[in-house]
Amino acid sequence: MKEKIALYPGTFDPITNGHLDIIERAGKIFDGVIVAVAESSAKKPMFSLQKRKKLIELATVHCKNIKIVSFDNLLVDLAKEVDTNIIVRGLRAVSDFEYELQMGYANASLDPNIETIYLMPNLPNAFISSSVVRTILNHGGDVSHLVPKAILPLLDKDSDVLDI
Repeated sequence: MKEKIALYPGTFDPITNGHLDIIERAGKIFDGVIVAVAESSAKKPMFSLQKRKKLIELATVHCKNIKIVSFDNLLVDLAKEVDTNIIVRGLRAVSDFEYELQMGYANASLDPNIETIYLMPNLPNAFISSSVVRTILNHGGDVSHLVPKAILPLLDKDSDVLDI
């Protein structure tokens, strides 16, 4: 029987406790989870693609069925490349739902075999977003309760992924 592999895409700029919650829970539901880090140059991420991948690697070291890839193409094309039709997305609020529903329909219009599964983060993580974390970081605030502990040393914009 073919393994059920889910694709969890995002910019992860940076990975948060909310993202980690979704990754861990998806890892319990599916045989494997591919965390797909979008290059997202149009969004002008705070952290480089290489650093975002490293942060996810550090945050998910305890997860045994996780693979991390990067992409800069259509999500449905990536899904074909990694041989899955399952996309996992997180929903925090009604505003997320509207956007995610639109994206889910767009992906399904490009590939009718695509199934999008929506997971809500647990309550303590429901308000966390990467943009909230970036704002707090830019103002010198404490994000230790919002991100995985393993990535804290690398959240300085100027730190190198080789600093660990």
